[in-house]
Amino acid sequence: MDLNRVIPKVGSAIVTVTVFLFALLLIINDSMGSYFVCLILPLGFIMMTAGLHNECDSDRKVAANIGMVLAAVYCVFIMLVYFAQLTTVKNEDLNEQAANLLAMGKCGLIFNYDLLGYGIMALSTFFTGLSMRAKNKADKRLKALMMIHGVFYFSCTFMPMTGMFSKMSSGGDGLGGRLALVAWCVYFLPIGVLAYRHFGGQHRKS
Repeated sequence: MDLNRVIPKVGSAIVTVTVFLFALLLIINDSMGSYFVCLILPLGFIMMTAGLHNECDSDRKVAANIGMVLAAVYCVFIMLVYFAQLTTVKNEDLNEQAANLLAMGKCGLIFNYDLLGYGIMALSTFFTGLSMRAKNKADKRLKALMMIHGVFYFSCTFMPMTGMFSKMSSGGDGLGGRLALVAWCVYFLPIGVLAYRHFGGQHRKS
């Protein structure tokens, strides 16, 4: 059994399933369920990225290394964010100030950390895509989707600095934000599917 391909294939499956479930839970407005799948998504992303890192050519290792390091940073940020939602925010009786900082729906500090984490994820996909040497149409699509996804870094990193999200949280039911996240899921889902096909294909490089 070639674990260098089995593990990232499993990781790609985790990415695909969790992104799909995240979209579904957003549509039905199940916040705790969406937090739980977002706690699992980073693990699959690390496994998928590690597989792409492992098989890249030597002349593209710098890009692959950057992508791998950024994937690890994303994983730390996101797991801290959603573990806090499922433990402290869910189980503790927070005062107003603490809730404003920690609760995702308040678009405060923890929400901004979440956006920063996904901005770092976008950079990770960009550099990982840059490290790929696509040899077929499916891999070319995967490479393109990963690199274009890097654009999300700018919105995720700089838009919170404008304060627009905190203003949005003061009114409405958050429908616009949920629809934006569903749109992201629609974009990212093919990345998981194509990566799964990539690692399930003919052996390329250990």
